[in-house]
Amino acid sequence: MKTRKLVTWVIPIFVFILLMPFHEEFSVKNEARASKQKPKVLLFIRKGICHNIELMLKEEVGVMTSMLEEAGFEVIVATASGEPIEAQTTKLMPDLELADIKVNDYVGIIMPCMAKPDWQASPEEILLVKEAVAQGKPIAAQYGAIFILAEAGVLVGKKYTYFFDPHWGVKYKSFVGAIYSGVGVIRDGNIITSANCPYAARYYGRDDGTSELTKLFIETIKD
Repeated sequence: MKTRKLVTWVIPIFVFILLMPFHEEFSVKNEARASKQKPKVLLFIRKGICHNIELMLKEEVGVMTSMLEEAGFEVIVATASGEPIEAQTTKLMPDLELADIKVNDYVGIIMPCMAKPDWQASPEEILLVKEAVAQGKPIAAQYGAIFILAEAGVLVGKKYTYFFDPHWGVKYKSFVGAIYSGVGVIRDGNIITSANCPYAARYYGRDDGTSELTKLFIETIKD
């Protein structure tokens, strides 16, 4: 009986000791997985109006989000107010508002069109761009959102694209010092611009630059 009792105690202890290294290895792997979070990209939708919100949400924001997620990024959507954006069949609920954005949390910022009537960026939007550039974060902007880059002064000495020709663009003082480079998609350092959003593509016969802009943005982050 004593022998049996001894065996009953010894076997579990022996098995526990034998399995300890595997348990530790499993725990380490779990901790490593938990600590390895996906890099975050900020998809910021500027304050203003859009000629076709449905088109912007589906073929611009939707495409950008899908491509970024497929590339291994977590997409955080922010708007100036944090309020939902609604179209006929689509509704977007932002993750946060402009005031709560911490640039340090993101590996880059991408901005769909969302043109504004007076073509002016808010002081908060300008500060967001300036902070990102100061930290060396890639920024991608399409059509109307390019005005934020210009008004933040980060296009000076940089090549950019836009929907207008260079003579028409002279009217906007914020573009002085920037290098107009046509109506396509271009990357200059950490700044990527696209002249044509889905709306421009549909109604003006241009090539939609959303996919190319997002692709260059991803490549810039990974460089």
